Amino acid sequence: MEDIKARLLPAKPSPVLNPRDASYRASPFARQPFQGVDVLGLKKRGQGLRSWIRVDAATGDSQVIEVDKFTMMRRCDLPARDLRLLDPLFVYPSTILGREKAIVVNLEQIRCIITSDEVLLLNSLDSYVLQYVVELQRRLKAGGADDVWQSESSDFNRRRGGRTFRDMFGGTSADYLPFEFKALEVALEAACTFLDTQASELEIEAYPLLDELTSKISTANLERVRRLKSRLVALTRRVQKVRDEIEQLMDDDGDMAEMYLTEKKRRMDSLFYGEQSIPGYRSVDGGLSISAPVSPVSSPPDCRRLEKNLSLARSRHDSARSSESATEHIDELEMLLEAYFVVTDSTLNKLTSLKEYIDDTEDFINIQLDNVRNQLIQFELLLTTGTFVVAIFGVVAGIFGMNFQITLFDSPSAFKWVLIITGVSGAILFGSFLWFFKHRRLMPL
Repeated sequence: MEDIKARLLPAKPSPVLNPRDASYRASPFARQPFQGVDVLGLKKRGQGLRSWIRVDAATGDSQVIEVDKFTMMRRCDLPARDLRLLDPLFVYPSTILGREKAIVVNLEQIRCIITSDEVLLLNSLDSYVLQYVVELQRRLKAGGADDVWQSESSDFNRRRGGRTFRDMFGGTSADYLPFEFKALEVALEAACTFLDTQASELEIEAYPLLDELTSKISTANLERVRRLKSRLVALTRRVQKVRDEIEQLMDDDGDMAEMYLTEKKRRMDSLFYGEQSIPGYRSVDGGLSISAPVSPVSSPPDCRRLEKNLSLARSRHDSARSSESATEHIDELEMLLEAYFVVTDSTLNKLTSLKEYIDDTEDFINIQLDNVRNQLIQFELLLTTGTFVVAIFGVVAGIFGMNFQITLFDSPSAFKWVLIITGVSGAILFGSFLWFFKHRRLMPL
């Protein structure tokens, strides 16, 4: 891993010349450059150069190149909005786009452009990017000795070693995969592995925490569960997006047909080198030939325009034929996508089960809190009833405490009878309240 990091790291830029050097002070009348401005750095940033990791399809070798945005658009025949999906400064959902000459992949940390001849990744020190490069190189070099291209047949046969997600789910066929599908498979495997690893780590952290929360409800545990649920929702959204993107590709045969880049390139090459008459070529006897092209300088403008139009028409017709032919045998790509669709669906089910467990825990906690709240309400009701009964003694004491004279005050046993009568009346009143509460089922008595 250290070797691949050292090989993929961009070279250190050369130091900028100091404007105060002797070469700048050679002529006193020379115009001085701007002081304190990195002119070369501004030029480089103005060009929009970015460091890319290029993996060659034929050899599997990787190298670091610096290409600006417009050169990359012309090189891969992509619009600017597709390159914007690969910008690390912006956060875009997972996307897989099939274009005429390239496949744009934005899956978690893997952001790359796949063509029939190469893979271009944004240079990064992320471990998943480096692992993607290493794994792709390993499969290309291992497959170079095992894969056999059958030019007589339109079917693709694949012979390769290693265990992938498809092997885990029972896909044991040894069909040939073109380079773009190998690169796409490594990207899908890296993304699915990353998401499944995060889901497993979340499960390991979540279940003990939820069990602890059910036994001890505290503010700290509730805060930890809140952060855990936020991470779960964000991870579920990402897994759902990857799953929906794969499902959308599987449902659209045209998009899958557009991703057969090697097949389209082979058809274009066969058309270009095939035995077809091309306007502007002459034979020895005055007819047409494909051995001696006429110079475009000496050709009339109408002839050159006609040749260009015919070339464009052949290109479009060949692209349409390629799409129609690829639509008929897209089973390989569909099986590839289906294998990783099952993986993402399994990860999504795992996260869904965890979310349901969190919801069940929240319901259990709410039931516990409701039970405690009901007990407090019952205690408050009993306390209020007792306070009302005791208040009767206060009313009697207030009545006898008034400043008036009666014969009852002269009886020695009057105080005792007042207490007995008042206590019995209060007990009867309290018992009546309890019977009423039990009859109305306001509390279990």
